[in-house]
Amino acid sequence: MHLFVNLFLANLLASAVLMCLGWVFSLIKKNVTIADSLWGLGFVLIAWLTFFRTEGFLIRKLMITIPITLWGLRLFIHLCIRNWNKGEDPRYGQWRKKYGDSFWWVSLFKVFLVQSVFQWIIALGVQYGQIFSSPPHLTILDVLGLGIWSIGFIIESLADWQLKKFLADPSNKGKIMNRQLWKYSRHPNYFGETLIWWGFFVIVLPTPWGIWTIISPLLITYTLLRLTGVTLMEETLFAQNPEYQRYIEQTSSFIPWFHK
Repeated sequence: MHLFVNLFLANLLASAVLMCLGWVFSLIKKNVTIADSLWGLGFVLIAWLTFFRTEGFLIRKLMITIPITLWGLRLFIHLCIRNWNKGEDPRYGQWRKKYGDSFWWVSLFKVFLVQSVFQWIIALGVQYGQIFSSPPHLTILDVLGLGIWSIGFIIESLADWQLKKFLADPSNKGKIMNRQLWKYSRHPNYFGETLIWWGFFVIVLPTPWGIWTIISPLLITYTLLRLTGVTLMEETLFAQNPEYQRYIEQTSSFIPWFHK
């Protein structure tokens, strides 16, 4: 129990330190969007800190740490490139207007430290699954979980690449991305990310009492659907766009499905 507490608290502190450094950078740049880029990087940090401090079943530890490193670094690089020399995300811009001169301080708690807490909670399975040496062999759930993760990683990466290519074409300016994966889901990248975290949960499930880590995929699914993902984006960025409203009527919100 003492190991659990020390490990989890140390990882929470490390995540908070990373986000505080990001906050300082955001003050210099006057752009809070850096918080988005640090999202994936924080999980990589937590995963490797756990890897070097635990003595669990090595293959399972690698099956957790290597995939989350691939996912986290890809997401970090993707968001850094996407946001390079761009203005602040409109969602943060609205908060900046709302809080005025006090936003620099509010952003530390409302954006960066809140994100570090979410990061830590969602990564509970990533931490817990590396602690135990039992079962000391691979199970069907390990293989199934890695398969689910792989599908999610492919979907998220492909959706991001398709959207990036679409936006880079000047002829698509002002248009809605409604082709390829985006024809079957309005947010295929978010759907892919939820699969990634359900995959990690299945990998951790064979460990003693691993079922409780279902908190992680449930939280990320709820967050992407109701908090910072689908709902917030469609209520702020696209609420007044008639073309997007037609897109909503024709296309599944989250889980890919046939186009109406």
